[in-house]
Amino acid sequence: MGDTKIVVERRIAASAERVWEALTDLDGMPSVLSGVDRVEVLTEGPFAVGTRWRETRRMFGKEATEEMRVTACEPPSRYVVEADSQGTHYVSEFALSPGGPDATSVRMTFAAVPPGGFAGLLAKLLGPLGAKAVAKAVAKDLSDVAAAVEYSAH
Repeated sequence: MGDTKIVVERRIAASAERVWEALTDLDGMPSVLSGVDRVEVLTEGPFAVGTRWRETRRMFGKEATEEMRVTACEPPSRYVVEADSQGTHYVSEFALSPGGPDATSVRMTFAAVPPGGFAGLLAKLLGPLGAKAVAKAVAKDLSDVAAAVEYSAH
């Protein structure tokens, strides 16, 4: 199958609670993540299963807006976000674990299941290029989170 799976890990010098707060603060996301232009929260209440938002990013030089939904949430250790776009189903999992005293290891796993037919074939052909770009974007997101929480911890 043409599924794409990317795993990026980063150690962040801050507590899991502080990292969790930065990762799940949807209103503050555009000021923390340089890759996010804007966020429109679609549900009320705290970040939990069922939370939905539209996230606008610039990818491959074009603006893209996707609707995201939380499908699993175990504060402050794990959450899963899913989205569907042009027939492809995306699943992102953020897992936080102790990384030493006052440090957290964050592992982000991104999976994409492309559609069948010509679009699926195209996704398979472009897969390595797209996977490299996504891995770079995820690493940048985690770097941005680290910069925000490590700086505010001092």
